[in-house]
This record gives sequence, structure tokens and C-alpha cells, in this order.
Amino acid sequence: MAREPRLYVATPGEILSGEATDIYFKRTKALVDEHGLSNVRVRMEVHAYSMPRGYEWGVYAGLEEALALLQGKPVKVYSLPEGTVFRRKQPVMIVEGRYSDIAVFETALLGLLRFSTSLATKAARIRLAAGKEKLLLFFGLRALHPAVQPAADRAAYIGGLDGVSGVLSERYLGLKPRGTMPHALIIVFGDQVKAWKAFADRFEGETPVIALVDTFYDERVEALMAARALSKRLAGVRLDTPGSRRGRMRDIVEEVRWALDVEGYRHVKIFVSGGIDEGQVAELRDVADGFGVGTSIAAAPSIDLSMDIVEVDRGEGWVPVSKRGKMPGAKQLYRCSLTEDYMAPLEPGEPPTCRDGRKARPMLEVYMEDGVLVKDLPGVDDIRDYVLRQLEELGLK
Repeated sequence: MAREPRLYVATPGEILSGEATDIYFKRTKALVDEHGLSNVRVRMEVHAYSMPRGYEWGVYAGLEEALALLQGKPVKVYSLPEGTVFRRKQPVMIVEGRYSDIAVFETALLGLLRFSTSLATKAARIRLAAGKEKLLLFFGLRALHPAVQPAADRAAYIGGLDGVSGVLSERYLGLKPRGTMPHALIIVFGDQVKAWKAFADRFEGETPVIALVDTFYDERVEALMAARALSKRLAGVRLDTPGSRRGRMRDIVEEVRWALDVEGYRHVKIFVSGGIDEGQVAELRDVADGFGVGTSIAAAPSIDLSMDIVEVDRGEGWVPVSKRGKMPGAKQLYRCSLTEDYMAPLEPGEPPTCRDGRKARPMLEVYMEDGVLVKDLPGVDDIRDYVLRQLEELGLK
């Protein structure tokens, strides 16, 4: 009998039980327990000692999922608030407890944090490139395993995008999905105008009518066809021009804008998608009204978060320790501004003094005690607003 196909997806139960891990952590736990070291307590610090080329900061994301993973385990968790901008070597999380209770969860914990932090950081960089007012939508789900669609939409949204396309995100995140139309709609209809009119007749009022205008003919030609066919019903046109036809995208956008304006369709906005990254966004921000961004966020450069033991307690108190290349001792991050940070030992002490005379504020807070959540978690809109406020401090206009 032929083997039946299956989806290769870890279940929530497998993740929460520690089965979704690397074999070396499972073997390490076995040895620790067999050799009478089960009561050795550790503080494990999550940090990034390297960043992708050209990156000076990251946006910390994935905390809620990390806390869901650790809930019910006998650990204490310190963390930056989700959405905090951080830099190289700065601690973003500390997990405290018996190493035997933590070991098998390192793989999943880092996977959750690295995935969301990488996507949120790239989204924030694209928001900076676009500026405050441009519409940014995330269209990157087709570049990802479907199991992580809600997590990806969440990371892109809290990183500063305005909307996401995933249907499941309404259920998981309370975000109404947004999008336009695919080329498939027009090809199946066999006629652009019929497809655009059918879309407007069915979905006007539910979503802005934005016509895809590069399926069969030149972008300027199809943009004018859509404007003439739909008039005031048309909110915008989307250019998804393939690279083989593109030339200089800015010239195409300027040509379409000119043609629409000359014929009296100044109300029609222009959106650009298709292989868009922060460089193209920056180049087009003054001529386009918005962007659909996909793969550049979905396949974002990885923020290299790692998790290392920095203190050990063998029953006589905490002792700073670390492997070579890492700084021993659990650390608190103190912040005066995004351009003035300090690190000091985690144990409470006198906060550093800022250059303006204020006391720096400690950024790592206790989120979990003995596996019990002790701090309220913000919603996605609150986290996104927090990220945008920090981006303004970094130059968002």
C-alpha cells in the first residue's frame, strides 16, 4: 500500500512538553539528572552577539509565545517588553531555574524568539524606509510554512506594517485581513474589465477596490482601463510588474501617475508590490501611495539570538560564569534613550545616571515567577504603537 502524505508540523503538545528539541539537549538533561546535578540552578541569558550586515538594532518580538512555552514550568523569567528596540550584546530575556527543567526548551524558545524578532525587525526597517504615512501591507505568507502564518502576520504587524493578508489572523490576532486581487482572478475571467467590475460589485464596501493593472497589457494602459471602467469606485491600482518586464520601477510609477492625473483620476492611488525591499521602498516613497511587501520580510535576515548560561548556583549563591566569548553574570539593561544605554549586574543596585542627570530606567522586568505569569501582556496594537514610538526616535517621519 502506498504511503499516505502528511503535514510535517509539530503539535502544540509536542512543543510544550519539550519534545520539539535538539537531541543533544535531551542527552544533556539525562546526564545532568543521572549524575546528581538536577538541583543546579542557572540563569540563562538571551542576547544577540552579532547582527545581520548593516543592522544596528533589532525589534524584540515573540515574547508572548515564549511565555506560553514556559508557563507551568518551575522557572522565573525576566524580559524586555515585547517590541523593545535592542542592540548587540544587550540582554532581551533571562530564564532562571534548575538547568534540568530548562534544557529541553532552549531549542523551541530560541526558535520562537528568533523567528518573530527577525520578521519584526525587517518590518520596522521597511516602515522607516517608507515613512509614517505610506500604507504597508504584508503579503509574505506564500514564502512560509503555513503552520506559522499567524506568528508571521503578528511579527510583521507589530514591526510597523498597517495590515496583513492572512485569513487566520482575524481569528488569532483580531486583525481583519487586507489585500487586493491576484493575477489568477483576471486570467480566469479572461478579461481585465470584467474581473475588476466583478470584484467591485461583490466586495465594494468591504474593502477598497484596488485593481491589479499589469496582467496582459502595459501598466499605464491597464490603469486607465480600470479608471475608465470604475471611475469613482476605483480606490487605487496595484503594480506587481515582474522583474523581466520592470525596467526602472520609478519611471513606470511616474508614468502611470501622470496618465491618471491628466485624465482626471487624481483620486486613484498607486500601490507597488512584487519583490519589494527597503531600498525600493525608499526610492519610491515619494511617488507611490503604498506597498505590498512579502518575501523580504518573510525571509528576513536572521537576528542571531542565542541563549547562554551566565550564572550558576550550586547551593551557595549565584556565581558569574560563561563560555569563552560571552560576558559572565546576568545583566540588567538600563535605558536613558535609544542612543544612551547602560548594562549593569541584574541584582538591584543604584541605576546609572543619564547624561542629562536623570536616572536610567531598568528595562528587564519579571514576567513569570515559578511558571506563573505575573505581568499583564499587551495586545498587538499596543505593541505596534510602542514600536512606532521608538522608530520616531530613530528618525521615522
